[in-house]
Amino acid sequence: MFKTTVLLVILASMIWPASAHTASGATKAFQKLQTLVGDWEGSDERGNVVKSNFKLVVSGTALVETLGMSGSHEMLTVYSVDNNALALLHYCPTNNQPQMRAIPPEGEINELVFLFQRAGNLPSLDVGHEHKLVIQFQDENHIIERWTWRRNGQDTEMAYRLVRKPAK
Repeated sequence: MFKTTVLLVILASMIWPASAHTASGATKAFQKLQTLVGDWEGSDERGNVVKSNFKLVVSGTALVETLGMSGSHEMLTVYSVDNNALALLHYCPTNNQPQMRAIPPEGEINELVFLFQRAGNLPSLDVGHEHKLVIQFQDENHIIERWTWRRNGQDTEMAYRLVRKPAK
């Protein structure tokens, strides 16, 4: 019994620092996302106006982004910590709900890459859906969101360059 207990303590001490480190990486990445709270405005690659709003909800455990493009319905994306990663759930005007996940990089966070995991209300992967999101943090007032739309195995990327609007 004593040997088993000692072995469990040794194993726990070997595992604990790694999981604590990864969890803190996800927490650090979510804290970076939280800095986006507020209103943003910019344009896509065609010069169309893009507006975004980030808002903390659920006691600060989730971040909701409402993204609207000129001449298009708005989209809603919810970001949260999911163990050692960040998760997002995207509500698309095409009536499907892609779920993506980003493993935070070590060190300073200048970019988060969210990769497709699955989607609600998506009968086939050939149906058009958002498949990837890259958020690039240029500085505290400038970000680029690169959304990848996939349909029939073909990817189309749309970049939104956003600038923080001054607080009212």
